[in-house]
Amino acid sequence: MGRVTARRRVIRIRNGAVNTRPDTLVTEEPLEIRLNGKPLAITMRTPGDDFALAAGFLVSEGVLGDAAELANIVYCAGATSPDGGGNTYNVVDVRLAPGVPVPDVSLERNVYTTSSCGLCGKASLDAVRTTARWPLSDGPAPLRLDPGLLAELPGRLRSAQKVFDRTGGLHGAALFAPDGELLDVREDVGRHNAVDKLVGRALREGLLPLAGTVLLVSGRASFELAQKAVMAGIPVLAAVSAPSSLAVDLAAETGMTLVGFLRGASMNVYAGEERVVLP
Repeated sequence: MGRVTARRRVIRIRNGAVNTRPDTLVTEEPLEIRLNGKPLAITMRTPGDDFALAAGFLVSEGVLGDAAELANIVYCAGATSPDGGGNTYNVVDVRLAPGVPVPDVSLERNVYTTSSCGLCGKASLDAVRTTARWPLSDGPAPLRLDPGLLAELPGRLRSAQKVFDRTGGLHGAALFAPDGELLDVREDVGRHNAVDKLVGRALREGLLPLAGTVLLVSGRASFELAQKAVMAGIPVLAAVSAPSSLAVDLAAETGMTLVGFLRGASMNVYAGEERVVLP
């Protein structure tokens, strides 16, 4: 699918000089996610990795946790453009394997899933605590991260963001091993979608839970992103910007390490400081 970027005319003003030229922009289109044929959610995303995005979204919602629970994901053939053209590739249908329970899709549940804190803080925390499948694990050995290594991760993420180089308008999410090895990176106009794409790919490859890994996001750490990390079994979430209060509360309750304002050699550790080697 070649719809990751689009070209638009722009008037540029530089030091008083004016010229007209085409500019490369990141594409933003809606994706409707259906579950066993029934509408579940709509998200604005950058086209690409749509199946992984849908799978990752269902991991964060507690519907999926193993590749065996997923029968298949397909684009809906009837989703055509308004002018009667071909498939828009903006509607996917996720089919669960036989025996996997289908959740009750209600208005209240959709409000909760599509906004970080659609319900009160305590209800949001309780929802994650009761649906998380795995305790956060460091893997075979205790996870101890040097601040110097953490400081290098944003640069590694930035250098791996190929579409950002052309548009300047995409969020990035990267998964790292404890030694700083880049395991995967995804880009999207929404940082929550980028994380879903990472988690969905891991689900389909049979890698969940993602014990002993570090998730880095290129913006702030909202409750929604902390939720997605917990639901995927990721013990460390780092962000280049600030966390929200509810994200910190969730990290503290679940034992996740939460690092914010990761910029250069500076960072704030908001929870789970036992995994960070402090001077």
